[in-house]
Amino acid sequence: MSRPPAGGAPRRRNWMLWLFVLLAGVGGGAVWQLQGAAMFWAQLHDSLLLLLQILPIIVFAMLLAGYFQVLVPRERMRRQLGEQSGLRGLLIATGAGAITPGGPFAAFPLVLALYQAGAGFGTCVAYVTSWSVLGLTRVLVFEVPLLGRDFVLVRLLVSLPLPLLAGYLARHLAGEGGR
Repeated sequence: MSRPPAGGAPRRRNWMLWLFVLLAGVGGGAVWQLQGAAMFWAQLHDSLLLLLQILPIIVFAMLLAGYFQVLVPRERMRRQLGEQSGLRGLLIATGAGAITPGGPFAAFPLVLALYQAGAGFGTCVAYVTSWSVLGLTRVLVFEVPLLGRDFVLVRLLVSLPLPLLAGYLARHLAGEGGR
């Protein structure tokens, strides 16, 4: 898999922005037609409040990702998490993904920063998979209180190999080395 250019891919991302603008417009128009103007304005208000809640998380994650790219030398990143990092790179990514707090607004900018800083594709897949199936913050805050310690322990033990397997498969599907 080829890496995006250092400055990103503005043309490719631009169409996605306009797609979401179009979807939001169609959705807003449908709410206005089906539920009336009052419901439209209420939903717009709620959406703007949600944006205000998640905006600090997005800004913090983007700053952290930017600092990370500047502070960690590219060669060290390649050595620790690059295409040739082997099982060690997958284990580091699995551990980092498991302890990364927050939702996708925090995790995705971080994994993008890792990738752009030299981490391998498979390593990034292991990170995202670990964040989604082993996230310790979610386990401690939601799962243990609601589902109980025994259930969560079994779920974690069964899920533990998934990030490693996903990262290994992604490496080979992407044509990366690092056996």
